[in-house]
Amino acid sequence: QVQLVESGGGLVQPGGSLGLSCVASGSIFSVNAMAWHRQAPGKQRELVASITNGGAINYGDSVQGRFTISRDTAKNTVYLQMNSLKPGDTAVYYCYAAVKPSRFAPWYDYWGQGTQVTVSS
Repeated sequence: QVQLVESGGGLVQPGGSLGLSCVASGSIFSVNAMAWHRQAPGKQRELVASITNGGAINYGDSVQGRFTISRDTAKNTVYLQMNSLKPGDTAVYYCYAAVKPSRFAPWYDYWGQGTQVTVSS
């Protein structure tokens, strides 16, 4: 089994900053892409940012220039630094990882339980 555990959510004022982290643990042979998605009430889940094992990065249009994704491959950890936060960034943020549990196993998708980020004055 593989677990993704997020941390770092909370309440922040508009214009503020917040950092999230997510650690993948358990039966892991290799981790490929890691990403952050978010889902606001009444809206579909959307991609915030993704990063591959090779370091290729992609951002959602609404966070480009404000959020930064990074990872520590050795620690199977992905980070999201969020700056210039807006009320529209309020959502539950979910960590994602594509994991190969063993050498000859296929890739599987795993999700964290989610962490709430609220941007409000």
